[in-house]
Parts: sequence; structure tokens; C-alpha cells
Amino acid sequence: MFSEPAINKRNLLRRTGLTVLGLSIGALTVACSDKKPAFSNIDVTDAAYARQFELSDQNGKLRHLSDFAGKVVVVFFGYTQCPDVCPTTMLELSEIKKAMGKDGDRLQVIFVTVDPARDTPAVLKAYLENFDPSFLALIPTPEQLPGVATEFKVYYSKVEGKTPTSYTMDHSAFSYIYDTQGRLRLFSNYGTDRKLLAKDISLLLNETRAG
Repeated sequence: MFSEPAINKRNLLRRTGLTVLGLSIGALTVACSDKKPAFSNIDVTDAAYARQFELSDQNGKLRHLSDFAGKVVVVFFGYTQCPDVCPTTMLELSEIKKAMGKDGDRLQVIFVTVDPARDTPAVLKAYLENFDPSFLALIPTPEQLPGVATEFKVYYSKVEGKTPTSYTMDHSAFSYIYDTQGRLRLFSNYGTDRKLLAKDISLLLNETRAG
């Protein structure tokens, strides 16, 4: 299991600051309607982005957001050689899922790689099994990745290392959360208290029960 490393807050702010600003403005717009749930994360309901994907998972199956109807879906972009943000996020989500008990079966975590050159299906499968075997990875081809990143407003950039294969990837550090009908509802920035994230996931599940 991965240990929880120290977090470079300055880098995280640089990576996510612009996106958070834009999403916060959008959240102020949509938060004016009545009877909104009291979410702790940023409400981006009705946002006109991050609405769909068509990508292969680590098992070679073509996946769409509609495949997960009836589940709350958390989508995170990262890469397996990430030293801090990615393993910490996956660990926290696995702990949330476990703490949910039976309701954990209705939470689907999806890890989208921004490093398809090194993150092969076998690598991703082994990586996610360290956290939870139900977690799925999606693998854009190098040709697909720019379009997916644009649709999901995700930043990524290759940082060259000492050798051709020792590079790192700067990338956004946030998650999108979808309700059980496949609608984008929440933006969760890295570092959000896991209890607040778990509460919001439960609120989305309870919307289904109430309906």
C-alpha cells in the first residue's frame, strides 16, 4: 500500500487555481435556485462540460458514463507514477467506499490516466487493485487525450526527466462527482475533508431514495 506523502500546496494551487476560480463563478450562478442540497463541495449542476466519455477501461471494455446508471460516479485524472496527489486521492476514496458499507456498492470511482504511454492496462489494473478492485481506469489514446482534457477542463503537462522514461506529469488535482442519473453535480478540489466528501456522496444517493 502506498504511504501518504507530504503535499506541496504551492504546486497544487498553481495546478488547480484557475479551474477552481472558473468553477466557483459557475457555482454562484447555479446556487440561486430553491431547494438545493446543502453540499460541501462546489455545486456545478447543469455545467456544459464533462458530460460524457467513450474510452476503454483496463479490461479492454469500451465505457460510457451511462454504464453506471444508479451509481454515484467520481472521476479523477492522474497517472500511476504520481508521487502524492493520485495515491492519496485513491486511498481516500477507497476508505470512503469501505466506510459506506452496503451503499459503497453504489459508488464507482474512475481514474483517467493522463500518461497513456506508460499507463498500460496491466499497469493500471495492478495500481488500482492496491486501493479497491472495483475501481476502474480509463485509457485515452494519445490522440484522444487532448480532446478529453478539453471536455473535462483538465490541465496536464509533461515535465522531462533525466531519461526519456523518467518524466513526470503536472496535472489538475480535483474530482468530478456525478449523480445516479449520470449528471455532473459536484467539483471536489484536492485536499477536501474526506468526511465532507462522504457526506456529499450520501446526499446524492439519498436524492435517488427520496425520488
